[in-house]
Amino acid sequence: MRGLDKLKYAVASFIKGGGSYEEAVNSFSKELQKTLISADVNVRVVLNLTKEIKEKALETEPPPGILKREWFVKIVYDSLVQLFGGEAPEVTPRKLPWILMLVGIQGSGKTTTAGKIAYFYKRRGYRPGLITTDTYRPAAYDQLKQISEQLGVPFYGERDSKDPVRIASNGLKHLLKEGANIIIVDTAGRHGYGEEEYLLKEMEELGNAIKPDEVMLVIDAYIGQKAYDLAKRFHERTPIGSITITKLDGTAKGGGAISAVAATGARIKFVGDGEKLEDLEPFNPRKFVSRLLGLGDLETLLDKFKALEESEELERRWEKAILTGRLTLRDLYAQIKSLKKLGPLRKVLQMIPGLSMMPIDDDKLHLSEEKMDKWLHIMESMTYSELDNPHIIDRSRIRRIALGSGTSPEDVKELLNYYEATKKMLKTVKRRKGIFRRLGVGNVFG
Repeated sequence: MRGLDKLKYAVASFIKGGGSYEEAVNSFSKELQKTLISADVNVRVVLNLTKEIKEKALETEPPPGILKREWFVKIVYDSLVQLFGGEAPEVTPRKLPWILMLVGIQGSGKTTTAGKIAYFYKRRGYRPGLITTDTYRPAAYDQLKQISEQLGVPFYGERDSKDPVRIASNGLKHLLKEGANIIIVDTAGRHGYGEEEYLLKEMEELGNAIKPDEVMLVIDAYIGQKAYDLAKRFHERTPIGSITITKLDGTAKGGGAISAVAATGARIKFVGDGEKLEDLEPFNPRKFVSRLLGLGDLETLLDKFKALEESEELERRWEKAILTGRLTLRDLYAQIKSLKKLGPLRKVLQMIPGLSMMPIDDDKLHLSEEKMDKWLHIMESMTYSELDNPHIIDRSRIRRIALGSGTSPEDVKELLNYYEATKKMLKTVKRRKGIFRRLGVGNVFG
């Protein structure tokens, strides 16, 4: 058993184990400390974490219907999620075209990561393009060119040039003409940890020339806690930056790298766990922790908590929408995600004080499981602006969204029609609410 893998066995033993609750908490906390320290997580961070977990476990009471041992596992789960960065970052570009510049020390897997990111976005309907500005490593040109040919995406480089700024500027113009809407710029690395000042200087020169929308630092998981200094310097110099951690394929050091980066406040956007182009995924702290704890054994328990949280969140969102009369596709996305667990929309609406007396058209609000999945994919392919302002979605945007989500333009239009119907229903509820209040029965709505 290596590093963090021990956690899932410790959790299983805790749930099945005998003895008093307090003894079990103390025993698990010691095992958690040993496991995280062996995974190269900072000792002070580990001690603070386990102290907070023990205090919360022994001083708070679980919600009704939840056993104490189940409550403790949820406390551990939430604490580890926060240790590894909290909520997952957005991977959808906020605008198009989107210019992404990769930086990192030599050997971090930066060039391969450029290809993986291109593959990731191409699968989602975008048109990525690749630029190499590495003038020190001759193989970088050939490697990225070969990757671009394998993916069928445009590529730009100047094999004999020694001017990375000129290459980047020329490449940007060339790829924009080629129709690329996500341009990934691979830069030269430095020979090792400790030379990041040179890396940051070159990054700034390139950044000033091409003005990227995002600068991403690529870090090798094997550097462990040293990732903290590198990520901290990077994050201070480029507050718009993000992080990709590579080679996260079983090494115990991965926990140290992730927790170190998270401690800086920088966001981990992707993690790579293999050599193939498809071996890259958005970093989701909850998913990462679920793997560590053996989610298969805990899925029912975590779903129990999640259903409680989602029903409360859904109720809050609907109440806000009714009060303001404003509904965005972000709200609809969250609501559809929750509906998949909580049941029919009519049932959920009836939980909200006052809505049970409102006439609700079942035909308009009924959604099949298949349709909900399809619409979630459609909204995941939209930009932030489109989610917040659906009225800007015209015919060309509908085509792009359909392509990116693997659906048809008719499916996108159907979602937008559903959104308009739901918004209209909420306006009716808001108007009737005003009538009730004028009649002196405003307390019907809580």
